[in-house]
Amino acid sequence: MCGRFALTATPESLAERFGLEATPECAPRYNVAPGQDVLAVRADDEGKRRGGPLRWGLVPSWADSPALGGRMINARSETAASKPAFREAFRARRCIVPANGFYEWADLGGFRQPYWIAPPDGEPVGFAGLWERWQGGDGPVLETCTILTTQANARLAALHARVPVILPHDAYTDWLDASRPPESLAPLLRPLADDALDYHPVGTRVNKVDHDDPSLQDRVAEPPRQQTLF
Repeated sequence: MCGRFALTATPESLAERFGLEATPECAPRYNVAPGQDVLAVRADDEGKRRGGPLRWGLVPSWADSPALGGRMINARSETAASKPAFREAFRARRCIVPANGFYEWADLGGFRQPYWIAPPDGEPVGFAGLWERWQGGDGPVLETCTILTTQANARLAALHARVPVILPHDAYTDWLDASRPPESLAPLLRPLADDALDYHPVGTRVNKVDHDDPSLQDRVAEPPRQQTLF
């Protein structure tokens, strides 16, 4: 799954890397959590890419309450196109969520050790996302998103079975093109090569959402894994 990530690239570099029409308004964030607004890239009716905020945790248009979004921070890429909560968004409302990397927690035998996972070159990547609009009665429109996940590659499987879908840079146009049928996008939802991401253990300060500073990504000593008796 993907439950925390960071976005620390400058607005100017994000505009260039994601081909945005305008420089997005965003500050460095080292501990982005569900329920918060995240920067997302969407294509307008003319195909131009624009970056703006979406609430992380997709709320289907038919939901009785926005509280449902708390259970919709991720969608399995293998089934999202057929699930009622994500089906329409997969068909017509795809987005990209920029990130410099993400955190994952490995179970080391009674202790959950956090790891920072990111590309070796430090460049931001684009998570495959879906977005939706929800409105309760005459209230304001709420725009939300979810991040697609896929099976971890052989290297990352030691930490967790699922990881966010990271789109190839040259696939951004296809992913954002609402005219592309969902079945044609399956090749984009596969795990990255084993050497595409590096990881290292970090301190447990990242466990608390209120902590948001560069030290969250500092390497700590690799903890010992608990040995089994049998």
